[in-house]
Amino acid sequence: MARQLRAEQTRATIITAAADLFDRQGYESTSLSDIVEHAQVTKGALYFHFAAKEDLAHAIMQLQSRAAAQVARDTDSRGCSALESLMRTTFGIARLAVEGPIPRAGLRLATADIAVRPPLAHPFAEWLDLATRKLLAAVQESDVHPDLDVDAAAHALVCFFVGARVAGRSLEPTGRLPRRVAEMWHLMIRGLVPVPRRARYLTLASQLEREIRTV
Repeated sequence: MARQLRAEQTRATIITAAADLFDRQGYESTSLSDIVEHAQVTKGALYFHFAAKEDLAHAIMQLQSRAAAQVARDTDSRGCSALESLMRTTFGIARLAVEGPIPRAGLRLATADIAVRPPLAHPFAEWLDLATRKLLAAVQESDVHPDLDVDAAAHALVCFFVGARVAGRSLEPTGRLPRRVAEMWHLMIRGLVPVPRRARYLTLASQLEREIRTV
């Protein structure tokens, strides 16, 4: 048991070190030697757990996917409206990125030229499916305009969210991501939500940003 625990700890150390480097300098610019040095493990220890750099990237994307799915499940358990649930999920994913290197690296790896192996789905496909389902439900709940092009709105939302992170990586600290997500929602709400319901969701966007900033 002690040996198994040490192996699991070593694997976690390697993943965290790789995620930190992938996030800070990119997948292509990070070598396995860089990861060995950053994790302070031997090459043998790394190759025991991961045969190639792509395997490490895949492991990080799996962890990011599970964490994002848990955020979505936790949000759904609150019993809130579909639009509120979608908003809370995007802010929850932003919080993960602010708090740890693995979610940040997962977001960056999603934009890299890495094959996503089944059963793992590409994160953009997962987010697009989530946004589509929630916006369809929001139409039924009269929280967005009834003539909304849901597919176009879901695609725009995912691109907006991912773009905020990709552009922000080079321009500003990760801690600014909640502000950018709030700005995204302030713009989206004004275009999607009927005027009588708009104030509620604008207020919610500001509230969710503050919640991340005070953690």
